[in-house]
Amino acid sequence: MPNAPARLKPLLPLWAAVVFAAVAGGLMDLAYPDVAAWILAFPAAAFLLLALIGRRAGGALLVGTVYGVVFFTLLVSWTSRYLGPVPWAALSVVEGVLTAVGIIPIALAYRWMPRAFPGTSGRLLGLPAVIAALWVGRELFVGSWPYGGFPWARIGMSQAQSPLTPISSWLGVSGVSFLMILLVAMLIEVVRLRAWQRPVRLIAPVVLVLVMLFTPLFPTSPTGTLRIGAVQGNGPTGYFDVREPYSVIQTQTDATKPLIGEDVDLVVWPEGSLDGDPTADPTLARRLTLLSTRLDAPLLVNAATARDDRYFNTSLLWTQAGTADQLHDKRHPVPFGEYVPDRAFFNALAPDLIGLLQREYTPGTNPPVVEVDSATVGLAICFDVIYDDVINAGLNAGAQVLVFQTNNADFRGTDENLQQLAIARMRAIETGRTVVNISTVGTSQIIRPDGSTVVSLNADEAGAMLEDVELRSGLTAGVLLGPWVQQLLMWGGLGALILSGWRARRR
Repeated sequence: MPNAPARLKPLLPLWAAVVFAAVAGGLMDLAYPDVAAWILAFPAAAFLLLALIGRRAGGALLVGTVYGVVFFTLLVSWTSRYLGPVPWAALSVVEGVLTAVGIIPIALAYRWMPRAFPGTSGRLLGLPAVIAALWVGRELFVGSWPYGGFPWARIGMSQAQSPLTPISSWLGVSGVSFLMILLVAMLIEVVRLRAWQRPVRLIAPVVLVLVMLFTPLFPTSPTGTLRIGAVQGNGPTGYFDVREPYSVIQTQTDATKPLIGEDVDLVVWPEGSLDGDPTADPTLARRLTLLSTRLDAPLLVNAATARDDRYFNTSLLWTQAGTADQLHDKRHPVPFGEYVPDRAFFNALAPDLIGLLQREYTPGTNPPVVEVDSATVGLAICFDVIYDDVINAGLNAGAQVLVFQTNNADFRGTDENLQQLAIARMRAIETGRTVVNISTVGTSQIIRPDGSTVVSLNADEAGAMLEDVELRSGLTAGVLLGPWVQQLLMWGGLGALILSGWRARRR
């Protein structure tokens, strides 16, 4: 083994580490849709970890910033579709810097762990486990702060089309992230220690690969079917789209007409599928009631609603009685999209952009479920699909199928809707539930619990899907244990880092 002083030296000179970090950011972006080359997430993580080995906090901050800014600049380029480069640059830099801060503990672990636990087992097992746990901790940090965080880019979510997806049904998406980084960090140590010279040292990475590739789906129980129609109207639902009065409901109605006369239990429209609040607009209410009557089924619609002088992004189950007694308000309104936090401060920085957002949406508190006949339907509105608490709340309330309503009209022609669709696919596998993912402009799909697609509507085309959707009961281990796995990894990783720092100083 190398002696202690050698271990304190960075593996790469700083200029090379910066290059490795930039390459890592580019490769990591390619692992997500549109390209969706999921295998590239592994070399991307390897390039970043190699750039961090031996770095002090300052160097790690630079390396992490380069990686984070490159990655997010490429991944969320869709934010510039209508609003230009300022929001794009702001989001990329903020998320990049937060990523860099979260990466510093990984670099410290590479400095402290080999000194604190210098044995081979510590290097081949302990160090990679701590690195992987700290990676998950970084993802949780970036995904929860500030203003609710942005958990869009967890590395586990890049695997929506890979053979590793069943792991999420046992350990949740964060568990997938942990095992991915554990494998990468373990292979790096195998090479650094030339562990192939003693084949017994290869047992752990080989077993890990086999577990990752051959883990089966966690079983859930079929409990019947619900015949669901999902309608993509392709109407003028973008923020800057020019529209005539009631043009949105008209496009949705036109696309729904093929379902009239069919046997259907529930018809789902996407987020933003109405021109206003049907509880306050009698014209919208009458049209919804007439359509629900002709369909002989309730309509799950979405609109901006006002109650008690507050605005909500609301999904409503509209019935033939002309009422919507069941509703759900979006739990996580998008900062700078649906409300402006610290408005006075940001208005001073960019008054023209902030001035576009006059309506402030309030976070919902009601359960993300509705009851249709004897079935419980779990809901997530647009970006709420990325928040574990919303998905878990629906499942804990008995959801047998998941419906995700979204409006991608502001991101036409970008990767955003495909990235969101991949997250929906991971949710289906993680929860053991069929997912109905319906967009205003596409791509919309009905996805089986194993992640396969039942039926799809292409982007920028109006149409309707009608399927007997399988209902399932029982919570997967990923749902039950996922939150505990996250906390165990985050605090366990930080605890191991502190212990290794204390022990390294003593040694």
